[in-house]
Amino acid sequence: MEKYDAVIIGSGLGGLQCGYILAKHGMNVCVIEKHSQPGGCMQSFRRGKHVFDTGFHYVGGLDRGQPLHRLFDYFGLLDLPWQRMDENGFDEVVINDRSYMFAGGYERFAETLAEKFPHQRKNLIRYAGFLRDISGNIFDSLLKNDKNVDFYGTSLFGKSAYDYLAATVDDPLLRNVLSGTSLKMELNPKTFPLYIFAQINSSFIQSAWRLKGGGSQIVESLVKSIRSMGGTVRLNAEATRLNEVNGRIETVEINNGEELIQAGYFIANIHPSLAVSMIDESRRIRKIYRKRMNNLANTYGMFTANVALKKNIVPYLNRNIYVFNTDDLWKYADYKPENVNSCAMVSFHVPDDSSGYTTNIDILTPMYWDEVRQWDGTPVGRRGDDYVSYKKNKTEACLNLVSKHVPGLRDTDSAIENIYTSTSLSYRDYTGTPCGSAFGVRKNCDRLLTTLLSPRTPEPNMFLTGQNLNLHGVLGVSMTSFFTCSEIIGSDLAVKGLF
Repeated sequence: MEKYDAVIIGSGLGGLQCGYILAKHGMNVCVIEKHSQPGGCMQSFRRGKHVFDTGFHYVGGLDRGQPLHRLFDYFGLLDLPWQRMDENGFDEVVINDRSYMFAGGYERFAETLAEKFPHQRKNLIRYAGFLRDISGNIFDSLLKNDKNVDFYGTSLFGKSAYDYLAATVDDPLLRNVLSGTSLKMELNPKTFPLYIFAQINSSFIQSAWRLKGGGSQIVESLVKSIRSMGGTVRLNAEATRLNEVNGRIETVEINNGEELIQAGYFIANIHPSLAVSMIDESRRIRKIYRKRMNNLANTYGMFTANVALKKNIVPYLNRNIYVFNTDDLWKYADYKPENVNSCAMVSFHVPDDSSGYTTNIDILTPMYWDEVRQWDGTPVGRRGDDYVSYKKNKTEACLNLVSKHVPGLRDTDSAIENIYTSTSLSYRDYTGTPCGSAFGVRKNCDRLLTTLLSPRTPEPNMFLTGQNLNLHGVLGVSMTSFFTCSEIIGSDLAVKGLF
């Protein structure tokens, strides 16, 4: 039986980062992954000559002195081919065919939007200043010695983002515009915490970056670093059971009992409900805890159309485009037929040459479980003709929504070479996330104690990490990795080398 200091279940970004941190501090770690490729939603995949990203599209706050720069410097990820997005407009928000640019830098951001909303200049400056303050204090929680009590109890988590916008900006259209890059979070006017809304938006306004060649380079770098520090990353090794002995998790079963791995600590970089389901018999895990994990509400999923393009037809745009055919951008948290296919994000692949044209784009739109529920239980690749037809119709609806805002996409019948699609079912089956949730557990500003999860579990040597805990996205998951590792090696040691 193999034995390690720590076993990490799941090789998504959070799992690999935890493996990196612990290996860096001398622990013998093993990251296990059930699939043949590491990375989870950070994976890239190739179809012919085209490389597509699964869930990674751009990051924020990567410039020197900004939060993600510090984090990625620690993880050795700054030397990857990062490309800064257009500072005059890294995101374009289109609402009912009217376009608004998000410019980089707090002052430029406020002034650019003030050109369209001159009567809101003071409110925009106030809003930008608030975002600056949020990012300026992001590392405070890592430097405290009270096990993140202040972080989880902060008043900004307990306030509604929608209520803040309503009190700060008195123009309804501008409130929608400021919420216009929301397809990287799930907005709910009653429950979405202000801190998450502000921190995510702030990081991209600081600076926005794409990665030429795809997000798998992050995965490859972290895997290589873990192995170089003596750690292990095992593929095709599915964790199927966690065994408790004398009130502690002692072993993890691989591939339904094919082998056992022993460890002193276990970190689950998977959905909390899935992690708890692996523990059949336990003195520690009470029914009320299992019920809480199983009853967690999850955010909606995403439908993605990966569009392969022919050469030299669609110009590369160094920005994202968010298109909305609605007057209310805060209505998408709940499934309603009118919400389906009425908004989408377009991300452009950085050209591999200097032609100025992109070879592929990704189109993403919210997808609700009710849309695909009828195919639940069907195997990947064999869901039937109705499912194929459904995906084709949804793809066509997305193309019709965004095509007028993507030069060249529908100007000629020959622009599109092929289209590959994935649904909430695809994400559910590959990641194990309930209903294929895009952003993990749905956070509720009125129910912080039940929706904002701690890395700790009732098992003293088992911990959680990843997007389900507090913040999602690359920045949020990276922060959470340090919170998790602090529970094992102490906060002072975990952040050593970060500051």
